Amino acid sequence: MIAIVDYGMGNLRSVQKGFEKVGTPARVVQDPASVRSASAVVLPGVGAFRDCMRHLEERSLTDSIRAHIEAGKPYLGICLGLQILFTESEEFGRFEGLDIIPGKVRKFRFERAEGGTKSRYKIPHMGWNAIRKLSAPPVLADVPDGAYLYFVHSYYVDPEDPAVVATRTEYGVEFTSMIWKDNIFATQFHPEKSQALGLSILKNFARLSSNRS
Repeated sequence: MIAIVDYGMGNLRSVQKGFEKVGTPARVVQDPASVRSASAVVLPGVGAFRDCMRHLEERSLTDSIRAHIEAGKPYLGICLGLQILFTESEEFGRFEGLDIIPGKVRKFRFERAEGGTKSRYKIPHMGWNAIRKLSAPPVLADVPDGAYLYFVHSYYVDPEDPAVVATRTEYGVEFTSMIWKDNIFATQFHPEKSQALGLSILKNFARLSSNRS
């Protein structure tokens, strides 16, 4: 079973529909036992890092997510599901994450354009943008270097270990748009909103899950 974690934030139905389109059922779950028993876990989300961590803790989900990852089972984080893996975020102050991937979540900060009052880069970074592949995670098997995927975010991750960086993307600065470490796959972009290429990512992730079943 692929479990999509419901902690009160995120467009869960669009992720679930994405898996349905590639022929893999995925169940939305809210309880720690379902997370622990799942063959693979997907944690999507949009919104504030602080609220995400609070909701996960209120539902006693943080330990089950850690246990799932430590057991070597596939994990796919999307947007906030990527960011909460990190040590801390500077969003609205300083807030601790799961600290599974050492590093910080930082805000885009752009200088004003010369002679103008605003930067030409808007926050949030929203829309289609290209990825540059630095490694070959199996979930990107059908996604070419330079592919355009869909983003919506105001913060980005800054890992301490460059070896975990799978892709980078340019938006005023070059930032990490995907990480890969062993069984952890996590994207700043939204596969469920990225049309055919995004569906191929979900299909590849589902294949990893079935290989463990």
